Formats: sequence, C-alpha cells, structure tokens
Amino acid sequence: MVPVELVEDLDIFKKFSTDELARFLKICSVEEYQVGQSLFLEGSPAKSLWVVIEGNVELRFEMPNGKSAGSENAISSHRNTIPESQVFGWSCFIPPYQMRLSAYCTSRRCKVLKINATKLTHLMEEDNSIGFRLMFYLVQVVGFRFKQMQEEVAKFIGINMMNSW
Repeated sequence: MVPVELVEDLDIFKKFSTDELARFLKICSVEEYQVGQSLFLEGSPAKSLWVVIEGNVELRFEMPNGKSAGSENAISSHRNTIPESQVFGWSCFIPPYQMRLSAYCTSRRCKVLKINATKLTHLMEEDNSIGFRLMFYLVQVVGFRFKQMQEEVAKFIGINMMNSW
C-alpha cells in the first residue's frame, strides 16, 4: 500500500480524513519515470486517474504522421504553483474511456500516483461523500484544462494573424 505521508499534502486529498485517504491508497500505486518516457499515449485505454507527486509531466497531442510528440505539441504541463495541474487522466470517467492526450515525463525523473479508475468509481458509489468531494475537485481540474486550451487557441490565432500581415 502507498504510504499516507507520500500523498497527504497533495491538494486533491486535502479534504479527506486519514481513514478516507487510507481507502484511496488501497487502490493506488506509485510509478516513477525518467525524462522523455511516456506515462501513456493518446488513444490508449483510460484506466487510471493520475496525480503528480514530484517532477514534471507534460500533456501533448500526437502528430498524425506518426512522429512522436515533442514539447512544441504540449497543451498542458504540471506546475507546482497550480494544484489542478497535478491531476490528469479524467478521461477514465468519460466514454469512450480513451486518453485524449499523451503524457511525458519532462524532468530528470518524476513520481506519480496512479489510481485504478474501476476501483475508484466503486469507492465513489459506495461512499457518495467521497465521490462528491473528488468530483468537485475534478470539475476544477477540467476547468483549468479548458482555460489552458483556450489560451493555446488564442495564441495560435494570434500567431496566424501576425503571419498574415
């Protein structure tokens, strides 16, 4: 089981008691990645919710020509100052349950918490209070991601406008 001390200060878990946190940790694992390694790829089955514990992770879209995604294709990256950026993989709750972006480790190493989506859904159904608080937090994460996407689109439109002068 994942030790409580490793995750108790993560923003996503701050509204949960020690007992509730212990229930989460039974369905989690910790994984470590090195710079450049993918955590998952766009289009792969979305079976987990992910939380960055340490290091940096970038969310990228893959190029249609099969070339691997580089930082220029980044849509979002984890920032320690923005707690909502720690959480990704919410596609595990939305049909067709496939990852919409790829995730890559961009620091020398990164450590992530991987929460089994099937077991998490069961936990939220079993304890609606846990489910409500978690989903309330995830709505903030989704809002953060949409804001990031909006900024990327505005930047893209601005670049196109400047190039057409």
